[in-house]
Amino acid sequence: MAPSASRTWEAALDRHSGVRPYTPPRELIPLWRDEFDAAHSEGGLFQLTMHPHIIGHRSRIVVLEELLDHISARGDVWYATHAQVARYVWQKASGNGTIP
Repeated sequence: MAPSASRTWEAALDRHSGVRPYTPPRELIPLWRDEFDAAHSEGGLFQLTMHPHIIGHRSRIVVLEELLDHISARGDVWYATHAQVARYVWQKASGNGTIP
């Protein structure tokens, strides 16, 4: 017998059974800020994965805006797509600046 749509939806919303515990949105901003600050100080890449079904809630959008304000305040950051980052790395690694 197939699970009911209601039960399937309830299971999808069960945040407490996953590997990672649920983190309230206001507790995310210090974590994200620290991750960015450490990557920035090392000259590294900060990559924030945002799954639409998680980040798409109003409470998370508010803290994402706070993070983007923090990042933008640095003034020396590059917002890039994965393709742009891959192209940059390829050009640096190949030494000739060309992409096959």
